[in-house]
Amino acid sequence: MSTPSNTYRGFRYPAEIINQAVWLYHCFSLSLREVELILAARGIVVSYETIRGWSLRFGRTYAKTLKRRRPRPGDKWFLDEVFVRIRGKLHYLWRAVDQHGNVLDVLVQSRRNMKAAKRFFRKLLKGLCYVPRVIVTDKLGSYAAAKREILPGVEHRQSRYLNNRCEVSHQPTRRRERHMRQFKLVQHAQQFLSIHTPIHNHFQLRRHRLSASEYRAARNRAFATWREATGAALVGGCGPT
Repeated sequence: MSTPSNTYRGFRYPAEIINQAVWLYHCFSLSLREVELILAARGIVVSYETIRGWSLRFGRTYAKTLKRRRPRPGDKWFLDEVFVRIRGKLHYLWRAVDQHGNVLDVLVQSRRNMKAAKRFFRKLLKGLCYVPRVIVTDKLGSYAAAKREILPGVEHRQSRYLNNRCEVSHQPTRRRERHMRQFKLVQHAQQFLSIHTPIHNHFQLRRHRLSASEYRAARNRAFATWREATGAALVGGCGPT
């Protein structure tokens, strides 16, 4: 009988430390050197380059597992795009969220024309495997043109203000962009945001809409799912009490 392979086999540090480093880096607006300092305060000597490698290798796996384990998103999608400057060149970060504020997907592209909108729609539909009831966008004409071809039977609402939910969801990315002093490559931006968004979104519990007891229960569920996704408990007392 075959046994499952150990993902952490061959690594110097145990799984708990690796999971803790990835969690710190993606859940909070911390640089790699700040995560290195936090671990050093607990007696764990590890370089920031090692943490970067852990984030790239294991963060992708954690993010995919969290996306598979999350409940089915809502049927009302809010779509928006913001500019990001990468090495002096203007690019656009496309983002979709549902009515509950859950980030569905992100995509970095150099254009915001109909072709770019169609590409984003196809990526969304491929990843989610269902069609929304309604989509809400700003008045960019590319959305309407792409929607007529990709989602002809879906209701489309266009307004300058109805899309605020998606615009607000860009804030964590903006904070990380400033902290990282902008993204260096398009591939780097897409790779980082594809990992960062599911992990960061998993721990955003909308505290203002929950009572204290509901918040504690939701926090415990979030950490339990994280432990299951990573295969190990967080160390150092950073989990729920």
